[in-house]
Amino acid sequence: MRNKFKVKALSCFLAVAGFSGVALATSAAAQEVNLYTTREPGLIQPLLDEFTNDTNIKVNTVFVKDGLIERVKAEGDKSPADILMTVDMGNLLDLVDAGITQPIQSDVLNDVVPENLRGPNGHWYAMSLRDRVAYVAADLDIDEITYEEFADPKWKGKVCIRSGQHPYNTALFAAMIAHNGPEATEEWLRGVKDNLGRKAAGGDRDVARDILGGICDIGIANAYYVGRMKNAEPGTDAHQWGEAIKVIRPTFANADPTGTHVNISGAALAKYAPNKDDAITLLEYLVSEKAQHLYANANYEYPVRDGVELDPVVASFGPLEVDPLPLTDVVKHRRLASELVDKVGFNN
Repeated sequence: MRNKFKVKALSCFLAVAGFSGVALATSAAAQEVNLYTTREPGLIQPLLDEFTNDTNIKVNTVFVKDGLIERVKAEGDKSPADILMTVDMGNLLDLVDAGITQPIQSDVLNDVVPENLRGPNGHWYAMSLRDRVAYVAADLDIDEITYEEFADPKWKGKVCIRSGQHPYNTALFAAMIAHNGPEATEEWLRGVKDNLGRKAAGGDRDVARDILGGICDIGIANAYYVGRMKNAEPGTDAHQWGEAIKVIRPTFANADPTGTHVNISGAALAKYAPNKDDAITLLEYLVSEKAQHLYANANYEYPVRDGVELDPVVASFGPLEVDPLPLTDVVKHRRLASELVDKVGFNN
């Protein structure tokens, strides 16, 4: 009895300590999942708590801000990791390329997650979407725009955007390459740079701030930040920034069918997952209607599952038609997109 108590105490200590580089002790009788995540665990903790309440499967979360691939490789076949979760599709596919994931056989995941938002062999799945949209001054009389139009000289000195090397932007620029080719994308980047009202820097919320301040009229940023801003306490800076803008979902001018570029929060099953079955149960839960509703209302991200009720602010943006281009076709152009950002001096 005393030895069992010591083993249980050690397991709890390791979970609380974030494993601290030590393999987590597991028990054949225990139902648990070890989740390594590059996003702040607090953002999805409500979902994990609900999962545990519904299934009695405990989730141990480990926040790995940097070096996820290196950590899992160093742990080798003794790694306690069951699920690897990242923000940004490029980071997710890097896990697959590094050989630290395994395919999942799940009719539930395949039925819910569209084909262009999951790996062709079940190595990764999108859990939620982050659409890259136009922030437009609320009093501006436009209700549609293409990504290509951000390079139109009529917007000279009126465009705001964060660093061109940020993953949100290199992903968008990679999609532009996939749709229009490298030469057209380079010319487009030069046009957008010429139209900037200030240096490409800061964050997405700074785009809204600078539209309120009259520095810009339009900008490119993620939609979910608007949910946070408009739902912020009235009178705060964030709320004022949100009220100063409206959201328009751009599309690619020459694509048929076309849609809005999205990035993802996604997950994969670790190659040596010690709790494989429970891990798949968690992934299936995360795309359930209940969990997707929590995603949509807690983080203002767009659910990957159809028919989920949205936060009223997000719903006000109108329907999201996702660019049908497979994310794998976008990711393969990331490096070239980054090189073009430097070539045109986008951030200078």
